[in-house]
Amino acid sequence: MYKLIRKILFLFPPEDIHYFSMSAFSVAKYIPGLRRIISPSITRNPVLYKNIFNLPFVNPVGLAAGFDKNARYLSELELLGFGSIEIGTVTPKPQAGNDKPRLFRIPEHNAIINRMGFNNEGVKAVAKRLALWRAANKKTKVIIGGNIGKNKITPNNEAWKDYEICFRELFDFVDYFVVNVSSPNTPGLRELQEKDSLNKILSHLQTINWLHAVPRPVLLKIAPDLTTSQVDDLISLAFEIGLDGLVVTNTTISRKELTGIDEQIIDKFGPGGLSGRPLKQRSTAIVRYIHEKTGGKIPIIASGGIFTAEDALEKFDAGAALVQVWTGFIYEGPTIVKKICRGLISAFKDQRENNHP
Repeated sequence: MYKLIRKILFLFPPEDIHYFSMSAFSVAKYIPGLRRIISPSITRNPVLYKNIFNLPFVNPVGLAAGFDKNARYLSELELLGFGSIEIGTVTPKPQAGNDKPRLFRIPEHNAIINRMGFNNEGVKAVAKRLALWRAANKKTKVIIGGNIGKNKITPNNEAWKDYEICFRELFDFVDYFVVNVSSPNTPGLRELQEKDSLNKILSHLQTINWLHAVPRPVLLKIAPDLTTSQVDDLISLAFEIGLDGLVVTNTTISRKELTGIDEQIIDKFGPGGLSGRPLKQRSTAIVRYIHEKTGGKIPIIASGGIFTAEDALEKFDAGAALVQVWTGFIYEGPTIVKKICRGLISAFKDQRENNHP
């Protein structure tokens, strides 16, 4: 059914249809009886439960940052079964992001290119919305992550101030934080992945974090385009400052996996981060490398090319603790969490039976 609906949706500009679809769902959820039909109870199966970062995830399938930047659709997304939702990327000041068009589908590769540029309403607006949502949903079981970044106009040598502002404003309303210095769509941002620059940002956040009675888990989201030595530096830094985990990976600036497409067509898309199927192999390779390099001591949230339960299991086999979808949600539709969880339940049960003869 969704494949037919997708054909219609894909006739419209990607960014416009994104907001239209979620707004329509926000209204549709109030139709009598529909909530019971939509809400997939299978995503709450005890077999799927995981405790990571000392947080109770009812299932390991989360929604990556970038889909619900402003925390507008938390109830709708929880209704679809997501075990966690990462809002943002949020910046201190509101910003419009890059010029449109800035979101492009590549259906033949189940891929998307985006150069959104951290478009969001600003941290104060997002924090206010989260506070209201928390007050109205005290029994929620979905884990909320806060993905934070810097404003485009903020020079890199003052970026730490932007991350501090977002950290303080969101602290009471999110369950964990993800520091985003790996988006390719803010000029110069990826330079902050260098060890010294990143150390300044993360050490400062941890100093603030540890002043609280219950510190929040702090994770770092990394790019898939890093060299092995750069990944090693980040692993070393993660241990030095006590990072709670890594999100692996953000989008890629590489286009080498877009085979069979005329280069002129690819050039027309312009710059931006590529996500979806073309990112799958590279993401899994980095997950595996970090897991083996650290002996599994740093929990990993894997993101990149996850469309099915088999894709998720590949990430778990490589060493991931949790997974996130984004592009897969666009191509597979609102039942993606249900389908992945169904496959994971079967696989996890088989693993437990094999381990306990």
